[in-house]
Amino acid sequence: MRTHIHSCDFSSGSYTYVKDEDAELNTFDVSRDLMYKIPMMKRAIAEAGGELMTYVTPWSPPAFMKSNKNMLQGGSLLPEYYDSWALYYAKFIKAYEALDIPIWGLTIQNEPMATQRWESCIYTAKQERDFLKNHLGPTLEREGLGDKNIIVWDHNRDLITNRANTILGDPEAAKYVWGTGFHWYETWTGSEPKFENLGKVKESFPDKELMFTEGCNEAFDSNKYQYWPNAERYGKSMINDFNNGTAGWTDWNILLDQTGGPNHVENFCFAPIHGDTRTGELIYTPSYYYIGHFSKFVKPGARRISTVCSRSTLMATTWRNEDQSMATVVMNEQDEEVAYKLFVGDQLIEMSIPARAMQTILY
Repeated sequence: MRTHIHSCDFSSGSYTYVKDEDAELNTFDVSRDLMYKIPMMKRAIAEAGGELMTYVTPWSPPAFMKSNKNMLQGGSLLPEYYDSWALYYAKFIKAYEALDIPIWGLTIQNEPMATQRWESCIYTAKQERDFLKNHLGPTLEREGLGDKNIIVWDHNRDLITNRANTILGDPEAAKYVWGTGFHWYETWTGSEPKFENLGKVKESFPDKELMFTEGCNEAFDSNKYQYWPNAERYGKSMINDFNNGTAGWTDWNILLDQTGGPNHVENFCFAPIHGDTRTGELIYTPSYYYIGHFSKFVKPGARRISTVCSRSTLMATTWRNEDQSMATVVMNEQDEEVAYKLFVGDQLIEMSIPARAMQTILY
C-alpha cells in the first residue's frame, strides 16, 4: 500500500499538516486524515490479515517552502527549508505509527522531474542526492527512524539510469537507499516501455532493489471500463518489470468513482475497480483480474526463477514461493489461441492459452 503525505491530485483539495509559514512544524497535525483516509487504510490492513506493507510519498512540500510559493505547478524546495521538510517526513511517519499504521518506508518525491498542474516539486538528480545525503537520511536516523526503507526517483523508466547513477553512485547517499522507484508514463506518447533501463540499473547496483511505485491508465472514459488493452498494459509491464529485477509492484488508485476521481484538478483516470456512487455498483475491470494473477499466486517473499520464451508470441515470468510452490504467469497478446510447451528442468507439459489472455500455472 502506497499513500500520500498530505495532498495529491486525487485528494479533495490541496492541504498540508501545518499552518502557513510554520517552519518549526509546531502546528503539525494529521487529524484531517482521521475522517476518511486512515479508517479506510485500517480496513485494508484488516482485510489483508492484519499486515500490509505500507510506504508513503509526498507530492509537494508546503507552498511556503517552495520557490514558486505554490503546491501546484512544480517549483522546487528552497534550501533554507531542507531540514524542516526532512523533519516533516519523520513527523508524518511517527503520527501514522501512533495510529497503528506501521510504515515500511518512503519515497523522497513523487515524479521529481514533472511540473504538473497538481501538487508537484522538481528535484534534479544532484538536488535529490544532496537532500537525501545531508538532510533526510540524517534526520530520519536522528529521529529513530533509520530503519525505514528509502526509495529514490519515483518517476518514469526513461530517465531512471541517470538518477540511479547520480544517487547510488555516491556512497554517502547510497547508504540510506533501499532502492529505486519508477512509473510507466514514458509510454504516454505511444513509445515503447523502457524495460531494458531497469535491467541496466539492476546490473549496475545489484545490492539495491527496484520498485514499481505507480501506474494507471489515463484519459478516463466510462465507455471503456472493459477495454482489454488497459489490462494488457498491466500484464506486459508486470512481466517485463519483474523479469528485469523489480522486487515489488504498486497499482495507483485501487478504487475510483464513476468519473475516474475524485480529483481536485480533474486528472481523471482508470482504476482496477470503479465504484458508482450513484448506484452503489462495483465495476471490476480486466486490469483487476490481470493484477490478480500475481497478487493471488505470488506471495510475499517469493523468489523469481529465470524464465525465457523461445517464441515472441508469449511473455512469461516464474516465481517460487517460500512454501516451494511454483507459479508461472503467461500472457498472450495475439488474436488467436497459442499452443506451447512448458519446460521445467527436464519435465515437460503441453499447454494452450486463449487469445488475448493471461494465465497462471501452479505446480
